Amino acid sequence: MSEDTPRDGEPAATPPLEESIRQVSQASQAAAEAAKHSLRSLRRLASADFALARSAFGRALAWSGVAIVFGASAWLLMAATLIALLQSWGLSWLQALLITSLLSLAVTGYAIWRVSYFFHHTGMHATRRQLSRLGLFDEPSEDDPDAGVQIPEGKP
Repeated sequence: MSEDTPRDGEPAATPPLEESIRQVSQASQAAAEAAKHSLRSLRRLASADFALARSAFGRALAWSGVAIVFGASAWLLMAATLIALLQSWGLSWLQALLITSLLSLAVTGYAIWRVSYFFHHTGMHATRRQLSRLGLFDEPSEDDPDAGVQIPEGKP
């Protein structure tokens, strides 16, 4: 049997109260210091991540501009080629231009429809409904389909 283990009937040796308080105080100071260092590292990481995202967004925006310019010029060249092809098939200039213009308008209409569809999702409707159910930012109106939503009792 070792000296640290209590014998039958003897209580375990405990450190004095002052020593226990000192150990707890040191441990809490060490934990606070570790938390401070962790938060500082997290702040540095977030700052670097935001800087990277800002730089990447700027570059993506610039390359999007390049893609739009070259895409538009490519469509103009394709439209001119289509007009020349239609004219070589015996259509008049007016008919060739009309067919190409109608094709462009059809694609534009489809694109507008898709843009409006996806912009509808930017309204964050589900989040607004949940905030409304919690009583935050609650501004009900007649055109709001969720204005009359009642929260069931006992459920958060």
